[in-house]
Amino acid sequence: MKAVVLGSGGWGTALSLVLCDNGHETWLWSHNPAKAAEMAETRRNPLLKGVGLPDSLHITGDLSCLEGADMVVCASPSFAVRETGKKMAPWLRPETILVTVSKGIERDTNLRMSQVLQEVTGNICKVVALSGPSHAEEVGIRMPTGCVSACPDRAAARFVQDAFMNDYFRVYTSYDIIGVELAAALKNVVALSCGICTGLGFQDNTKALLMTRAMAELTRLGEQLGGTRRTFGGLAGMGDLIVTCTSLHSRNNRAGILIGQGKTVRKAMEEVGAVVEGYYAAESIHQLAEREGVEMPICRCAYEVLYHGKQVRDVVTELMTRAKKDELLETTWM
Repeated sequence: MKAVVLGSGGWGTALSLVLCDNGHETWLWSHNPAKAAEMAETRRNPLLKGVGLPDSLHITGDLSCLEGADMVVCASPSFAVRETGKKMAPWLRPETILVTVSKGIERDTNLRMSQVLQEVTGNICKVVALSGPSHAEEVGIRMPTGCVSACPDRAAARFVQDAFMNDYFRVYTSYDIIGVELAAALKNVVALSCGICTGLGFQDNTKALLMTRAMAELTRLGEQLGGTRRTFGGLAGMGDLIVTCTSLHSRNNRAGILIGQGKTVRKAMEEVGAVVEGYYAAESIHQLAEREGVEMPICRCAYEVLYHGKQVRDVVTELMTRAKKDELLETTWM
């Protein structure tokens, strides 16, 4: 099978290694031809330190690599998915399987990544979302990892499962692409919030409270938008939330720590030096919650801190002194 990964960041590169290990003809495309040439020569990606790129991996900045591809993986940051989709569209065929691995919601439109790709490609082929608790740094060194391949078309989901699955990269299938994509995007806001807690000096009790109650919020919104409750308790939901909220591999977590320590939002993102998806997702979640009439106090407070300069310690007091609740009536995700 010929597979093309569009996006030479850490995650796109790590996935291209999985595909190479599985014996597929694999191409890795970078929007920057100079970066592609450097990677092809050094057989290294600075975003995956200590990981060599096999000679079998074709690295290019030329979109003609898409010709005849059986599977195309879109690994661009969420803000670039629309533009990347436009570039790939002329090369796609009805039998191509298009995979989105970007975790986010498009700003202003509030579309999920699969919806963006369907729109810009004229829905010419089936789109599958691949998501789960998966740091590129760990996949790159072949640490055991699990993900979910989601598509209403079960055959397409199984195609992606077969393409990626091996003895260190386990893939489950799901029909719930809505829930899988929403969970992937929404947990980034929670990870950023957990980082803020760390930066403030709060410890395990606080982060456990935050993660559990935030998951109840995300599940409420996910169900309202058509997702399935069980998805949010699985790999794409709670699994990804745990790994993103607890690891310094997470850019969202690192940015949150800096904000909690007193850095401005802009300065924190600059210091992280890479895309902080939770910042962009916070605005989209706020808009979706307002539109759907879903109560999401934690996500609303995160939005107010990130976009309106609200003081984080004031937010903590506000959340801790909310009206009394009954957990069994309040929590809907279990």
